[in-house]
Amino acid sequence: MSPRRTVSLVTLGCARNEVDSEELAGRLSAGGWELVDGDTEADVTLVNTCGFIDAAKQDSIETLLEASENGGRVVAAGCMAERYGSELAEALPEAQVLGFDDYATIADRLDDVLEGRPLVPHSPRDRRTLLPISPAERGSSQVHVPGHGGFADAAGAEGAELPYRAAIPRRRLTGGPVANLKIASGCDRRCTFCAIPTFRGAYISRHPDEIVREAEWLASEGVREVFLVSENSTSYGKDLGDVRALEKLLPRLAAVEGLDRVRVSYLQPAEVRPGLVDVLTGTPGVVPYFDLSFQHASGTLLRRMRRFGDRERFLELLDTVRTRVPEAGARSNFIVGFPGETEAEFEDLVAFLESARLDAIGVFGYSDEDGTEAKGHAGKVPEEVVAERVERLNRLSEELMAQRAEERLGEEVTVLVEAVLEDGAYEGRSEHQAPEVDGSTILYGEDLSVGDLVRATVVQTVGADLVAEQDEEPGETGDR
Repeated sequence: MSPRRTVSLVTLGCARNEVDSEELAGRLSAGGWELVDGDTEADVTLVNTCGFIDAAKQDSIETLLEASENGGRVVAAGCMAERYGSELAEALPEAQVLGFDDYATIADRLDDVLEGRPLVPHSPRDRRTLLPISPAERGSSQVHVPGHGGFADAAGAEGAELPYRAAIPRRRLTGGPVANLKIASGCDRRCTFCAIPTFRGAYISRHPDEIVREAEWLASEGVREVFLVSENSTSYGKDLGDVRALEKLLPRLAAVEGLDRVRVSYLQPAEVRPGLVDVLTGTPGVVPYFDLSFQHASGTLLRRMRRFGDRERFLELLDTVRTRVPEAGARSNFIVGFPGETEAEFEDLVAFLESARLDAIGVFGYSDEDGTEAKGHAGKVPEEVVAERVERLNRLSEELMAQRAEERLGEEVTVLVEAVLEDGAYEGRSEHQAPEVDGSTILYGEDLSVGDLVRATVVQTVGADLVAEQDEEPGETGDR
């Protein structure tokens, strides 16, 4: 028998990283590694880092240093490790560094670490220059996609307790009735402020059949809601030769036995076609939820970001959605202080937010990112001005989100129970609330369990959060 080898996985960053960690966990389990939680001393601590913005990078470094202080060997993977490679290894000798190309053989690489064979960190390069694979190759379970975690041979999972056998074995790291489901990796857009395409590579869609198979497995594990994640979900299928692929995929996922909700993240406003709006607002089981990547609302500033749209077009899109489903959820993130942002452009953004009635708003101050075009732009906004605008927009956003929540008073909502509290209280999410980013609903009811879908009426709000009471007649979407 092989000696016992233990690994602790720490995940930082976005929902896409969470899926990457579960795929790493599947591969490690297939390779004979035993996963332990963070409170248990492990032979190796594998940190799936985030490299999106300065704050995320700093968090990644601090997590790696903390892990090294707790003993055992430390390995950095994920976006920051891929983005900086040998540079990170030199600056942080406490950790070994892995790139995306190492994911397919992660168990072997950790064996090397455990046995004292040092890893050779990669030299970072622009992954957009790598040759793409064809749609036909993408359907194979034995093709490796550099920079996207690869497609490992499913036979590698033989002998492991993994009920899901697909191109990439996956093992859930958290329980609960909600799971992220990756539909693509990479990005083909050229936004001037974003470095993600350089280290994630070109956009590659997963085959729809494989996505459906993974959804079926998740449902068999007790999942009732899948949250579709990618760098840009509205690009799904373009590389497969079908710009309507997402519109076709969503009803298939909604039809999976055991799934009650299908939610999509990260929609590019310029790519939200009328047919997609129809599917998102008119398909039973598909949540009318619009995570729209506006980034700003000034047309002139958006052009400098190399993006499209303006305040009027964005409001028109939201109006179209709400004409179909008045209670539809809508959220977005915004960057303030982009190079050259004038006071008038900032006020254009303020005016948009005051009219948009978004359920959730994220605000980020611009900072230069390595490898981006905007880093070389003139007209940098002074840091103190950026900070002042961020603070002002955050205050406004909190007020606007609270107002939007108050509009839902008296509204009937469907709550997915995710936690049992005390005194007849439960915590969950209504359809307009995505996992972790959009607030939650405190539900008062009787004899409920995690995973129940409950009809309720909103009776109170606390900021952007809701308080609801279970309806006397649960209806078709009540307890399982």
